[in-house]
Amino acid sequence: MSEGFGRVLRGVRPVDWVLAGALTALGTWLMLLDVLIQDTQVASAVADGTMVHQMTSHSWAMVPVFAVATVPVLWWRRSVIAVTGIALAVMVLHDLLFGWVTRCGAGLPLAFLLAYLGAVALQRRRAWVMLALTTLLTAAVLVVDSTTGFEAFVLACPIVLIVFGIGRAVRHRTAMTTELAARTVQLQHLRDERVALEVASDRARLSHQLDGLLQERLGQLTTAAELGQGLDPDSAKALFASIESDSRATLDGMREIVGLLRGGDVVLAPTPTVAHLDALLARHTEADARVTVAGDPRSLPATVELSAYRIVEHLVNVLADQPASRIEVGVRFDDDALEIRVNGPVDRSADIQAAVARAKERATFLGGWLEVKVSRGHAQAVASLPVLG
Repeated sequence: MSEGFGRVLRGVRPVDWVLAGALTALGTWLMLLDVLIQDTQVASAVADGTMVHQMTSHSWAMVPVFAVATVPVLWWRRSVIAVTGIALAVMVLHDLLFGWVTRCGAGLPLAFLLAYLGAVALQRRRAWVMLALTTLLTAAVLVVDSTTGFEAFVLACPIVLIVFGIGRAVRHRTAMTTELAARTVQLQHLRDERVALEVASDRARLSHQLDGLLQERLGQLTTAAELGQGLDPDSAKALFASIESDSRATLDGMREIVGLLRGGDVVLAPTPTVAHLDALLARHTEADARVTVAGDPRSLPATVELSAYRIVEHLVNVLADQPASRIEVGVRFDDDALEIRVNGPVDRSADIQAAVARAKERATFLGGWLEVKVSRGHAQAVASLPVLG
């Protein structure tokens, strides 16, 4: 029993209960007035012009019959056309059974609501069918209405059209919003894929550069070793010192490229560091750009220095370079971390989301973090990179 009841009410939302309940309560109250009003009161109302016709029925049956037209609103999400068809059939039956009574007070709100719901829920062709049904429903409500008469149809019909037009506009706007949201998600995925491809391409080029460096340096060392045969002790000692120096240079170059591979950068030489931030801000020739350093400045691991520079570069490149702009970059050397702060107005034409994504990738790759807040065109960014050695 409970499962069957649950299937009947499946898909019915709280707002549907409110709509159907309000219309049913309004219809019940109106029908009760029709039942309880006295003929003398009706005659007086007709005489003073507040009613247009004598009532032909005071039957209690009109109450449940009218409710049959409003209760199905609960299931309008399943088929709003079917619900409107039921309401139209019940209203015609109500006209035939009870004749001249007052229906407009509840019947017109029912017709207007169904016109709006149909316009929002249905595609174009079925929506036009819905408009025709609600127009007929409006006519059925007014054709033998003792309070307004059918003359009120001239005023009620344009209201149905207006409500229907509002519903179509809401449907169109909702569809556009949904489409824009879907495209935004798609663009975000494409952006993430592009960043990943760029990083992979950069690392592939760096790997190729590392291989070329090794081949070149090993060839040089082999040639130098071959030249050492038959040399006197002093010359051999000088040659071995040269080989040692070149070997250390080779090792330093390998460490540099490996560090860049870990940091995901493509620039090989010279490697930018925190010390180059002044030169970076100097590119903003019009804005008031400045760098402040706090803590205990010292040399940091190459990956940390490089990532700090790139994070600032990504963020500063989307800030406005205008005379009235003030760009502030703060660097703080703590014992176990390097803190970076970037503040300034955002350039309206810049893609700040892409810049933040790339900066965050650098921070998280080293085990750090980056937070960016944009309010009223002003960006405030804070990043922290752990210092591992």
